[in-house]
Amino acid sequence: MAQLVAPHEPCGVEAEGLIYRYGDGRAALDGFSVKIEPGERVGFIGPSGAGKSTFLLHLNGILKPAGGVVRIGGQEVASANLREIRSKVGIVFQNPDDQLFTPTVGEDVAFGPRNLGCSEEETAERVRIALSEMRLEGYEHRSTHELSVGEKRRAALATVLAMRPQVIAFDEPFANLDPGMVEQLVGLIRNLRATVLLISQEILPAIASVDRLAVVHKGRIEAIGPALEIARDRALLQRCGIDFHVFGPVWQQLLNGAL
Repeated sequence: MAQLVAPHEPCGVEAEGLIYRYGDGRAALDGFSVKIEPGERVGFIGPSGAGKSTFLLHLNGILKPAGGVVRIGGQEVASANLREIRSKVGIVFQNPDDQLFTPTVGEDVAFGPRNLGCSEEETAERVRIALSEMRLEGYEHRSTHELSVGEKRRAALATVLAMRPQVIAFDEPFANLDPGMVEQLVGLIRNLRATVLLISQEILPAIASVDRLAVVHKGRIEAIGPALEIARDRALLQRCGIDFHVFGPVWQQLLNGAL
C-alpha cells in the first residue's frame, strides 16, 4: 500500500504594501499590509468595496498587484511558482456553485488532488477524509444540483480540504445562511488545521470564528487586533461604516425578555 501524504503544517501569510487598481484607475488596494502567523485565524471586516475580496484573490495569484508583495510561508507569490503556491492556499468562495462544477460530489472533491498529481489511492483517501470531516459520508455519487445550500457549502469546503492546504481563505462564508448553519460553520472553521483568513460583513459570526480582526477601509488595514477589542471600538467601526452596535438595544431587550 502506498504511503499517504500527511497534512501540511499551517504556514504564515504576509502582504506588504499591496497596490491594485481597477481598469478605470481607481485603487482597490492602496498600501495594504498585514502579517498573519502560522495557524492563526484572522477575520477581515469592512464595507463593500473596501478591498477585502480583492486582497483574497492575491493570495494565490488570481490577481497580480501593481505594487507590493504577498508571501505564503515566506515564499513570494509570483508567476513562476503559482502551482506550488496554489497547493498551499485554498479559497472557499461565497457562492459554492463557483467550486462545484462536475456531475457528482465525489468527482468535485477528487478534482484538486488529481490536479496536484496524487495517485488514485491517495485521491480516494483524501476524498473519504474530506467528506467525513464535512459530515458528508455517502455523498460521493450525489449530484451537486440536488444538495441544499448548507450541503453545497460543506461540499465546497471539502474540495479545498482534500488538497491539504496550509492556508484556507473564506469569502463571505456566512452569507444567506440560517442561524443553525452559521453555528455549524463557525465550529468547522474553529477546528480547521490551517491558517485561516475570513472575509465577512457578518461581524458577529466572524468574531466567533477568529482570533484577530482586521478592519479594511479604502484599500488598506485601518486597524487590527484581538477580535473582541476591535469589536468593542465603536468609534473605529463608525468611522469605517460597519457599526453593528446599533443593534445593541434590540439584544438588550431580548436578554431582558422584553421581546
